[in-house]
Amino acid sequence: MATITRLDMGAHTGRHVDAPAHFIPTGSGVDALDLDVLLGPALVVHVLEADVLSADVLERLAIPSGTERVLFRSRNSHRWAGGEREFDESFVAISEDGAHWLVEHGLRLVGIDYLWVAPFDEPVPTHLILLRAGVIAVEGLNLSGIASGLYQLVCLPLKIAGSDGAPAE
Repeated sequence: MATITRLDMGAHTGRHVDAPAHFIPTGSGVDALDLDVLLGPALVVHVLEADVLSADVLERLAIPSGTERVLFRSRNSHRWAGGEREFDESFVAISEDGAHWLVEHGLRLVGIDYLWVAPFDEPVPTHLILLRAGVIAVEGLNLSGIASGLYQLVCLPLKIAGSDGAPAE
């Protein structure tokens, strides 16, 4: 007798990380991500009034110089707290100029409290900017009960060879 576990889901299910291969045809898979980026201090920032995380919004947050990991708690978290299950195209996301701002300020990991880091109607530019710069995107975070501040992040993806992303715990 044997036990056999079967998993049948997309690599971008629930809380997950994006690998460069997600939008870059020759990009590396999740198995090649730098685990040091997925472990370490992370700043949780509340952006509850923002509709989009643009460069202007990010500049006003006064994220300390040297911050490598930031997790954004937006109004998206209210969806998690309320048990919403329907996909909402109007989620708060990082704009193209916001992605440039994050890269220019040396971020190595960006987390957001919805299933996509980029705006629904313009997903490609934000993803390309982040992934080409080696910034790991963590999507699908539930930050509904998390206060702003500095935390120790441990976000390890399933090691799936060559995959464009993977669920992470």
